[in-house]
Amino acid sequence: MTAFETAAVGELATDVRLPAGDGPFPAVLIRTPYDRTRHRAEARGWARRGFAAVVQDVRGRFASPGEWHPYANETADGAAAVRWIRGQPWSDGRLVAAGASYAAHCALVLARDVPGDARPDAVIAAVPALGLAETAREASGVERLLSRAGWWAAHGDRRDSDESALNKALAEDPGLLAHLPLTALPERLGRALPSWAGLWRRPDKEHHLVARAAHAGPPLLAVGGHHDHFTEETVALWRTWGGSPARLLLGPWGHSLTAAPGPDAGPAHRLDLGELYVRWARRALTGDLAPGHHGTLALGGAGLWLPADAEGEPRAHRTRLLHGSVFTADPARPVRSDDLAVPADGPPDRCLLVTPPLPRPLDLVGPTSVRLRATAHTPSADWAARLVALSPDGTAERVAVGIVRRAEPALREAAFTIGLGRLARRLRAGTRLRLEIAGHHFPAHARNPHTGDDPMTAGHLLASRRQVDPDSVALHLPVLPSRPAPTDPAEEILR
Repeated sequence: MTAFETAAVGELATDVRLPAGDGPFPAVLIRTPYDRTRHRAEARGWARRGFAAVVQDVRGRFASPGEWHPYANETADGAAAVRWIRGQPWSDGRLVAAGASYAAHCALVLARDVPGDARPDAVIAAVPALGLAETAREASGVERLLSRAGWWAAHGDRRDSDESALNKALAEDPGLLAHLPLTALPERLGRALPSWAGLWRRPDKEHHLVARAAHAGPPLLAVGGHHDHFTEETVALWRTWGGSPARLLLGPWGHSLTAAPGPDAGPAHRLDLGELYVRWARRALTGDLAPGHHGTLALGGAGLWLPADAEGEPRAHRTRLLHGSVFTADPARPVRSDDLAVPADGPPDRCLLVTPPLPRPLDLVGPTSVRLRATAHTPSADWAARLVALSPDGTAERVAVGIVRRAEPALREAAFTIGLGRLARRLRAGTRLRLEIAGHHFPAHARNPHTGDDPMTAGHLLASRRQVDPDSVALHLPVLPSRPAPTDPAEEILR
């Protein structure tokens, strides 16, 4: 039978679950804004496997006193928790910091930003929401509106959470996210959100957690999903992590990992993540992990796992224009991120291109992009590219999306590239790829108002006429030259 107690560590509400026996034990620390009581089953699992599990509500959330300022207090409060754990008679001094989403941020800052006596011996970071600036924008600078509005409505500037807050508000006002300015969203939600406006300020790049990860010390296990909005950050964190073993596990999952499988997930992708975490933690604490960056990624649609460094050869695929080489990007009627249907009537709102049917299955592993030449009739313009797989049976599935912001003289043709992120999936023979080039991807991303104003504070919108040279469009896909040799995910993570 394991022992359980609730304590106040640095005044913060903390649950401690100890293994059976006398100890001392290694510990795992989870600091969360999502209610520590939701982690009790997870804590029991760690304790059954010989770890003292410590779960803490972050400052200002649920049972912990103080004011809740997202991303502000986690370094100091986390360091205090680590020192407290190491001073307990049941602790053998070894500690793993673990967490998912915001809780992954809490773990990661301890690996980089605290002195040695408060630094963990290993870190497990799943779907990491790395920091305030990283979550707010794509690498191209375009604002991630829907995901941030949902998170702030659910968790921002409040002690508890309401996961359905944004959906309830949208049910009452479907145009909620279209009202201007976007910084006034809290007023339309009907409650105070003083941290909302500060979310959109741009800090220096050196403050980004990935930029500082090269100086981290403890072993890292980074876990993510191909369908998570933090996929690129997860991979960048793993690639950048310095000084110790780093492992990457990337599956065909969404932000809730195996609880949110994507349409390309199969039985081979149903892993017991809890058991894998425990086995990795043991090897990390005993120094039994091989040095270097290793890991595994799932090949969606194929039921395979590949080494994390697997990457196809970039090949340019030509596309055929269907319509819309000249179109209007109207922020009052934007192309929607939540609808794959293409209007069949009216003036075009996007450039639409398509590839021929694939003559054989295609394995795509690695970064994907679109190269094109195009013109905007406004000096500020966003360019969104969406890749949709059209299966032989007629279904449509989003494969990849990318968006960039361009600022150049109106009517000047420019050549540029839109990155679509990393792919890891098999497309069936007969599949066609539809490529959409548009001026907006809303509400996933804030609308560029085309006035030169900040999209978050703009109060006026202009339509922007666009022209794409269809002969210039090249879709670059990372094609594996031969059928890949599968690997075992546990072996790659634990070696």
